[in-house]
Amino acid sequence: MIHLVLFEPQIPQNTGNIGRLCAVTKSRLHLIHPLGFRITDRHLKRAGMDYWRALDVHHHENWEAFQHSPERPERLWLFTTKVSRQFWDVRFQDGDGLLFGNEGAGCPDWLHAAVGESWRLNIPHANAAMRSLNLSTAAGIACYEALRQIGGVPPRSRESGSPAHGDSDL
Repeated sequence: MIHLVLFEPQIPQNTGNIGRLCAVTKSRLHLIHPLGFRITDRHLKRAGMDYWRALDVHHHENWEAFQHSPERPERLWLFTTKVSRQFWDVRFQDGDGLLFGNEGAGCPDWLHAAVGESWRLNIPHANAAMRSLNLSTAAGIACYEALRQIGGVPPRSRESGSPAHGDSDL
């Protein structure tokens, strides 16, 4: 299983998209608080996020609580624009965590230092004038590369019948 770890995410739509990614791929989602929004039943229903209950999601009060959680990943890769080592130059393993900073500031310097230089990765950009990818896009790219390396996505279960209204067979 791959773990997606979001450090203090600010935009609910990005977190929702990453939650759906985790539900589809059977990956575990870790949300490190504080969040820039509230997760409530009313907000989930309004956003059409009925899949949220299918998630393996873990909330952590802060970075220290995440570090002490028995559910945390074995290894942790921090995705950042601040290094040149590209994400496809490493070997991901089952149980790895993919760490992403928030949309406004990324991960703070102290977190970069805590993770260590050899555990920081970059998704390359062809257009150097662009600052970065959207958080949920970057998480999707990284998640599927890690899953490809460890043997792919678990088989799709159709127990629930046809796809949800508005969904395609993608």
